[in-house]
Amino acid sequence: MMVHSPNVLTPEQVARCREVMTPATWTDGNITAGHQSGKVKDNLQLPEKSPEARELGDMVLQALARSPLFFSAVLPKQVFPPLFNRYDARMTFGSHVDNAIREHFSGTRVRTDVSSTLFISGPEDYDGGELDRKSTRLNSSHTDISR
Repeated sequence: MMVHSPNVLTPEQVARCREVMTPATWTDGNITAGHQSGKVKDNLQLPEKSPEARELGDMVLQALARSPLFFSAVLPKQVFPPLFNRYDARMTFGSHVDNAIREHFSGTRVRTDVSSTLFISGPEDYDGGELDRKSTRLNSSHTDISR
């Protein structure tokens, strides 16, 4: 099942994300890749423990908590803090299945039965690197929930 949940973040929150992400230090995205996805993952990621990832992660979690559509579609017991990824020229994340169990930097292991992608940039802001879900391109501040 795929659910499209528009306007998860406000325009001001999207602007804050960009403001925080632009000067941030990014690391190799393979640090969170599983065995299979590590073979096709070539991107950058905000380190999970970084102040930037924590600030923006809290913002996203609070926004999702206010989304009746997200909660009715997902029925989450808990929500894993988001990962923030960036794709520079020629970077890709090939066909893969998201990890079923993730380990939070606190050491807590969480079963992740549902994957969500929250777009900070709209499709008009980039060329390439978009999520390819049956050719669906979503606008900034929208989330795509896959089960």
